[in-house]
Amino acid sequence: MLIVPPARHLLRAKDLADARYFEPLGVEDLARAAGLSRAHFSREFRRGFGESPHAYLLTRRLERAAALLRTTNRSVAQICFAVGLRSVGSFTSSFTRTYGKPPTAYRAAFPPASLQARVPTCVLRAFGRPRHRTFREDAAPAHA
Repeated sequence: MLIVPPARHLLRAKDLADARYFEPLGVEDLARAAGLSRAHFSREFRRGFGESPHAYLLTRRLERAAALLRTTNRSVAQICFAVGLRSVGSFTSSFTRTYGKPPTAYRAAFPPASLQARVPTCVLRAFGRPRHRTFREDAAPAHA
């Protein structure tokens, strides 16, 4: 079987889904970005990427939700809405089907987000600087 690379117009739609997954995007929006009718776009997208546009967008949203569950203390509802989904119940069902456990159980399998808090490099540098200046600034200027 010959694998044909996805056309540029399909990549535009895929890039839109990757970049703006958190917005209320639908297949119609992706088809418009590709410049195709909804039905033709759906067929071509499935042929080019192996899954429907809706499934692709949902996968991106669930991947981002999983990352937020691992690294933040946001509630499941906040994460659901932050990734562009509108129903906590549907989110929980989709997440459980994809990851094999509900969002709360998935989060519990990882260390608390507070243990993963990162200190910005600029703060580390500021606290790592010497307290006293060392380049001829400690001594009072000599006036002769």
